Amino acid sequence: MADNPKTLSPGAKGGTLAAVVGLLSATLLLVETPKEESGRTVQATVATDGTAMVRHVSGPQYLSAYRDIAGVPTACDGITQGVEMGQHYTEAQCGALLEAELTKHARGVMRCTPPLAEPGRDYQRVAAVLLAYNIGVGGYCGSTVARRFNAGEWRAGCDAFDMWNKARVNGVLRPVAGLTARRGRERAICLKGLA
Repeated sequence: MADNPKTLSPGAKGGTLAAVVGLLSATLLLVETPKEESGRTVQATVATDGTAMVRHVSGPQYLSAYRDIAGVPTACDGITQGVEMGQHYTEAQCGALLEAELTKHARGVMRCTPPLAEPGRDYQRVAAVLLAYNIGVGGYCGSTVARRFNAGEWRAGCDAFDMWNKARVNGVLRPVAGLTARRGRERAICLKGLA
């Protein structure tokens, strides 16, 4: 993505997701996150001013709070912050929550792995934010993935995604098939564009 006055590049000032990660990465995140979190398909476009438009195409919409595999109250596309059982959301509320959460996670990812702001790192940036969205910014920033990205070891960083396939279920940390598959999909995104 070439920088020009009409293109937001990673790290640009502003409050939108596109201002934090760039237009292409923001669009990919708004499409991939619902697919990962809820299995739904959306179409997303991000205008040059950073305004995002997300349109539901198919798949389940979790407009009511539910408990995830670890028992955490969750809604929409993996939103956990402030969610309590019994709460209900509109599609517009879910869209706004998704962009706000992605923006928050993207800021943390970009802060602790500055090399992701380099031109041509869209896919690694997207994969890193997807991972952080699932494991938290603290988990991501302390991870082998982040350490390897900061060292410029891009392929090794992508390979380290596979380490994050466990969840605490009934008090026991164990590999989970769904997380193993998710990490594989994120790793595949991460490897795009690498020589």
